[in-house]
Amino acid sequence: MSLLTPHLGFFVWTFVAFIIVLLLLKKFAWKPIINMLDTREKAISESLASAERVKSEMALMKSENETLLAKAREERATLLKEARDTKDKMINEAKEQAKLEANKIISEAQVAINAQKMAALTEVKNQVGKLVIEVSEKVLRRELGDKNAQETHIKGLVDEIKLN
Repeated sequence: MSLLTPHLGFFVWTFVAFIIVLLLLKKFAWKPIINMLDTREKAISESLASAERVKSEMALMKSENETLLAKAREERATLLKEARDTKDKMINEAKEQAKLEANKIISEAQVAINAQKMAALTEVKNQVGKLVIEVSEKVLRRELGDKNAQETHIKGLVDEIKLN
């Protein structure tokens, strides 16, 4: 039982040793341990603040990136629309130019055709006129080969002119 009940001397010496160790720890070890804990706490709080700041910056950058991406998509759509419009305009201009050229060529061809047609008609009329004159000469020479036939024919023509 003596082991379970401490003696007063043992208790005092344990208390004195505890106080000495406590004073030694306070004088030499307590301040460096507290300082180290304080610096560690500051480092941790700074790291947390830095992480929070980086997180907010990342969120801001993400929103900026999304905004820039939306602007880029919008610009791309605008450029594509402008390119399509330019393409359509160029095609329409080329079609109009081709139509004008075709109409010009057709009108020139029609003028040339009409001129050739008129020239051909004139040539045919001239040839027909020559043929008529030649045939008429031959017919008149045959019919009016003698003098009596000529006089009869002239009298008939004079009578015909007077009637008209």
